[in-house]
Amino acid sequence: MLHDRVIVRLLGEDGERRSSGGILIPATAQVAKRLCWGEVYGVGQHVRTVQVGDRVLFNPEDQYEVEVRGCAYLVMRERDLQAVASERTEHGTGLYL
Repeated sequence: MLHDRVIVRLLGEDGERRSSGGILIPATAQVAKRLCWGEVYGVGQHVRTVQVGDRVLFNPEDQYEVEVRGCAYLVMRERDLQAVASERTEHGTGLYL
């Protein structure tokens, strides 16, 4: 990856899901714009806040999709990431989300 670009693979949440009350929500149900979780597979040399292997939260719309060896990935700028779920503790409490 070059500059401030990050390549992310979506974590499989396609399909049905359950609410916290146990109600089954079908994949076709319309919801507001929904952020997605993904795993970072590569970062450019100017990326400062994420590392390969981190779980990140982002908006999957308006991103570039690329297929590598049969797997779909999204390419985005670091500034398009909304949050990082990480267990790294060197700069704080270790609770980032």
